[in-house]
Amino acid sequence: MPKRKHRLMEARALPEGTHALVKFGRRELGVFNVRGTYHALPNLCPHQLGPLCEGKVSGTTGARAETDWQLEWIHEGEIVTCPWHGIEYHIVNGRCLPFPEISIRHYEIVEEDGWLVIET
Repeated sequence: MPKRKHRLMEARALPEGTHALVKFGRRELGVFNVRGTYHALPNLCPHQLGPLCEGKVSGTTGARAETDWQLEWIHEGEIVTCPWHGIEYHIVNGRCLPFPEISIRHYEIVEEDGWLVIET
């Protein structure tokens, strides 16, 4: 079955580092501009159905073997935090940070003729 394209919003309405809520059919999506790349997530945290995309966007702390497991600030501008319970999700792939086995739907968004477009 061929994919269909749907216009979500004008690209100029979403400057780098911002996000917006848009209706898409019966769903509400958070559309994010992360350093010029567009992503969308459902505005629904699976924990208790909170309004995920109304949360704060920032980075988070992490540790790696390369830094001898010292905490460092990572993923600046790529993390959305559910406003209800503080659960963090990686915008660029939909993964839940504290529970990496859990992911939410992630939509690739492209810019075409000045519009942000989703394919379904």
